[in-house]
Amino acid sequence: MIGKSQCFPLYWYEEEKKAYTTGGMDDLFKEDSETSYIQRDGVTDWILTTARKQYGYKVTKEDIFYYVYGLLHSPDYRTAFTTDLKKSLPRLPLVEKADDFWAFSKAGRALADLHLNYESIETYKKCLVLHAPLTNKGDSVNYRVEKMRFGKIDSKTADKSVIHYNHAIAIEGIPAEAYEYVVNGKSAIEWIMERYAVTTDKKSGITNDPNDWAREHNDEKYILNLLLRVINVSVQTVEIVKGLPKLKFE
Repeated sequence: MIGKSQCFPLYWYEEEKKAYTTGGMDDLFKEDSETSYIQRDGVTDWILTTARKQYGYKVTKEDIFYYVYGLLHSPDYRTAFTTDLKKSLPRLPLVEKADDFWAFSKAGRALADLHLNYESIETYKKCLVLHAPLTNKGDSVNYRVEKMRFGKIDSKTADKSVIHYNHAIAIEGIPAEAYEYVVNGKSAIEWIMERYAVTTDKKSGITNDPNDWAREHNDEKYILNLLLRVINVSVQTVEIVKGLPKLKFE
């Protein structure tokens, strides 16, 4: 959690400390204690009962949790409540039809899987990764990144179907819809391009080099593959979102 963040988990855990006992009585002079945690539900019994009455007894708290995640991706919902969402926490409706509830829940579960496991998803296969020819025999491909850049249509217009990973590697054929997956005002792809760049803090002089992590973990292609994975996540996210049920508000 960074800054003034809020978290709405499926579960949360309450710490419970138990003092050691001697002969059936608490040993008040013993400092050591045994810590355990009690699992609490982030989804209330009230909303579970309400949802089951409307959608059937098979509904679980986990289904409701993913329903919320799916609903928060609905373009209809985001458009209708744009102003409200800037000022306050989301207020979430229960859709009328059971089929729509399950569609949102299923979509939310798929989206959560994509967004949590983005580092292990397959790289996007429908674009071209072009390598400059090696000049000397025995040379290896350079996967070091300094700052990724878009291609150019002309001096003023970027070509976002192309990303120059470094001076020797370019990715071509990135679909336009991949940029429709926006996180906090910027496409997920552009977040990767911005954050995975070598930067030096002006005040401290400290250099932040994302290549260090790849080198330490003996995975020189980590950043390139991460970019290709996020392209895949973005394309799949947009596809799922376009398949969400339509919402109508009075």
